[in-house]
Amino acid sequence: MKNIIKNVLLIFLSIVLFSCSTTNEKKAISAKEILGNPVYLAMSYGGYRENTRDIQPTLEEIKEDMKILSAMGIKVLRTYNTKLKEASTLLEAISQLKKEDSNFEMYVMLGAWIDCENAWTDNPNHDAEDVQANTGEIERAVVMANKYPDIVKIIAVGNEAMVHWAASYFVYPKVILKWVNHLQELKKTEKLPADLWITSSDNFASWGGGDESYHTEDLTKLLNAVDYVSLHTYPFHSSHYDATYWKVPENEENLTAIEKADAAMLRAKNYAIAEYEAAANYIKSIGVSKPIHIGETGWATESGTTFYGANGSGATDEYKAKLFYDYMRSWTNEVGMSCFYFEAFDEHWKDAQNPLGSENHFGLLTLDGKAKFALWDLVDKGVFKGLTRNGKPISKTYEGNKDLLLENILEIPLAINSKN
Repeated sequence: MKNIIKNVLLIFLSIVLFSCSTTNEKKAISAKEILGNPVYLAMSYGGYRENTRDIQPTLEEIKEDMKILSAMGIKVLRTYNTKLKEASTLLEAISQLKKEDSNFEMYVMLGAWIDCENAWTDNPNHDAEDVQANTGEIERAVVMANKYPDIVKIIAVGNEAMVHWAASYFVYPKVILKWVNHLQELKKTEKLPADLWITSSDNFASWGGGDESYHTEDLTKLLNAVDYVSLHTYPFHSSHYDATYWKVPENEENLTAIEKADAAMLRAKNYAIAEYEAAANYIKSIGVSKPIHIGETGWATESGTTFYGANGSGATDEYKAKLFYDYMRSWTNEVGMSCFYFEAFDEHWKDAQNPLGSENHFGLLTLDGKAKFALWDLVDKGVFKGLTRNGKPISKTYEGNKDLLLENILEIPLAINSKN
């Protein structure tokens, strides 16, 4: 009888242990399973509330943001450097939220900033790297990835670090390759989680979609070394720098402002797809097969008197931004790509001397937590109920007055008037 009882207890214990093991396995999700999965919507995140990064967001402020983003269905965030405290605070905030609520789920693509020698000076040396700064970025990323293996699923070596128009700091692919290979070796030697994915996040041109100056042997080696390609595309900026795609063609001249905006944003979507395809086709042409995901794309909603405002391309208003957001989500979800949309919240440190500068206004929510037009439907559904930013409840911009919002659609210049 004792043996029967003992066997029954052993069987029961085995069932319990197996159940716990199965539960844990479900929670242990990898980058390979996350990327391209529409259930895991991605977003670029910066939690800075002030006009300077000298004032870092607090743990409680970041937890406040995480609850907002989680309510939106966001489950993967992208950061940009490890030197500033924000990244480590973010990871700790997510860790605490997971302990407070077993259903809370958020993962991170951890960015390590890469600079050339003498970056951000009048004499940047693009043939060499800032070894000390870059080493620090990578070392801190390794520490964080090992401390939070349940959260950090990707390390991105550099942000737009290879594109030549990043004149203050860009490096050539050999530098990115060096650090990608270093991280891949740490994975092989079990000094990093084996399922951690390594990439670099850069402009489509840097991945071969631009001119032939980018088509180098080192780029080919880099493409073979990364686990996937994180590609940036910005039709927004091209509304000024490549205005031929953006300006209203003659056959649309008599359309209403809304109709012109609708047509322009469809062109913007197709422009983004074309940039993706340019890089994808080049990568395929050299015999490399790697997943491609959108590491950054976005649309600003304000620009004052700069290139993109009423006296420029007329790109910046909330109506156009909503269309672009919806198009990017729809396209990437449909084709099985992740899209780290830029960005969650407005950040005013980026152009502190120019409050209306476009770089300050890429967020889907304003600095004080007002949901822009792209998120009005979520406000209506009550997903932000009980949530606040800086102590203020999440409300709509324009006080929810759609007619007023539509009155503020900016005119797009006519192509027939272009001298370009």
